[in-house]
Amino acid sequence: MRLTTRLLAGLVLGVAVLIAAVVFILDRRLYVRVSDEQVAALQREAGLVAVQWTADALADSLADAAGRVTGHRVTLIAPDGRVIGDSHFDGAALARLENHAARPEVRAALGDSVGRARRVSASAGDEELYVAVRTARGVSRVSVKTALVEDIFERSRREIVLTGLGAITAVMIFGWFFARSVSRPIVALRDVAQSLAAGDLSRRPVLSAPGEVGDLARAVHRLAEQLGARLATLEAEESLLTELFDSLNEGAIAVDATRQVVRINDIGRQLAGVDGEVPFPIDRLPQAPELREALDAALAGRVAEPREFVLLGRTVLLTARPLTDGGAVLALYDLTPIRRMEQVRRDFVANVSHELRTPLTIVGGYAETMVGDDDLGAANRRRFADTILANTRRMQRIVDDLLDLSRIESGGWRPNPTWCTVADLAADVMANVRDAAQAREVAVRADIAPDAMTVWADPTGLRQVVGNLVENAVRHTRGGSVTIVARREGEELVLAVTDTGEGIPPEHLPRIFERFYRVDAARSREQGGTGLGLAIVRHLVEAHGGRVTAESVAGRGTTIATHWPVPATP
Repeated sequence: MRLTTRLLAGLVLGVAVLIAAVVFILDRRLYVRVSDEQVAALQREAGLVAVQWTADALADSLADAAGRVTGHRVTLIAPDGRVIGDSHFDGAALARLENHAARPEVRAALGDSVGRARRVSASAGDEELYVAVRTARGVSRVSVKTALVEDIFERSRREIVLTGLGAITAVMIFGWFFARSVSRPIVALRDVAQSLAAGDLSRRPVLSAPGEVGDLARAVHRLAEQLGARLATLEAEESLLTELFDSLNEGAIAVDATRQVVRINDIGRQLAGVDGEVPFPIDRLPQAPELREALDAALAGRVAEPREFVLLGRTVLLTARPLTDGGAVLALYDLTPIRRMEQVRRDFVANVSHELRTPLTIVGGYAETMVGDDDLGAANRRRFADTILANTRRMQRIVDDLLDLSRIESGGWRPNPTWCTVADLAADVMANVRDAAQAREVAVRADIAPDAMTVWADPTGLRQVVGNLVENAVRHTRGGSVTIVARREGEELVLAVTDTGEGIPPEHLPRIFERFYRVDAARSREQGGTGLGLAIVRHLVEAHGGRVTAESVAGRGTTIATHWPVPATP
């Protein structure tokens, strides 16, 4: 039921109860009071008649005269109960009236001077109220029909009811406006409160309502302001926590007491191999025994010791801790890059050792022979010395390349770029490899596009990049050609070295930029390569913000392309 209806119904009900109370009082207390006053009036009238009753012969005339004056029935009764005068009966009718000695009001009047009774009159046939007083000559009695009194009260009831209906109508009209004035701001407050509960914090109540409703509106307004501020703070904190949670280098998985995953960051999804919105059951997590044991222990309230295992092909370090609400949080740290670096480090040490062992063995062997054999001829000594010198230079190149690579990777070398002329660079590189190219019958040339005449790079680093690529191409080409190509591709300048040499099989192509990686290790060592040139090229180009790509077809040649960013303004 609406508030307006309830208020209006309450007002009408109150008025109706008030009218009913008035009618009840009228029927009870007022009726008794009026009856008492009626008895007193009849007693006075009977007393006046008694004073005037002086002779029995005049009793009937006196009763008739008194009845006409008072409008009531007047009866004069002798002490023995005979009716000797009555305003309603004369002559023979008077004589036929029965003896009234047994009437209760007459007995009471003869005994206590005043008597009264209410009954149906045996002679008149109507209910009457009788009041009798004792006189010197008998009993003077005055009666009135009770129907007259009832008629008065009936008219009073009708008037009260009509007045009450008018009052109810007025109350309904006034109450409707009053209820509307009270309910309208309350309904508005209800709508605002419902909107706030639904999350719409932009709603505000009208502050002009009067009285307590206005106070409530102002309180709701302050509540909305505070709720909005607190919600904004909570949202900011939640956003910050979410950002922190998602930015962790570890995979984080939160599980509640019902064994549902309620939060998981991107790294956790990658390591666990799951997707989809949270929450979802833990059955979707990998079934690795180590993961399940740690999760069960944490959900049981125990801290699981960190353990390292392989999860979906990656090496992870798992830590599980219980939460205060009965849940658990799992932390997965991806150790794969670390283990890969350790393996790379071990391979690097092994490769360096292997690369240096052969020339050291040769140098040591030839040196021992030269020291221990005095009968060596001059030709042999010359040949041994040339071999020792060649292997020493080879070790020197390895050490130099290692130092360059270490300096670049550690950040000890930073490029100092400037605009370099590609044609001058190509001419310098081709001059340095001319002898080696002629020996292998390789034609070295340059193909420079008009829009690629200059490149933004460190001159020393650029010279080392192109030089390594050209030397490497000449080393792996016989009877063919090597071309230095420069062209513009969008926001990049591409410097590529293309050869028609032996090419690289597809399975080796992704690894050619690794340190000491060789497609044919024995042949590369015979040709004097260190296995570090392409690794140095990749690091130098990436230090400029560029990248390196490789394309090759076995038996048909190889293209190594370096992509250099072009600044907005030259």
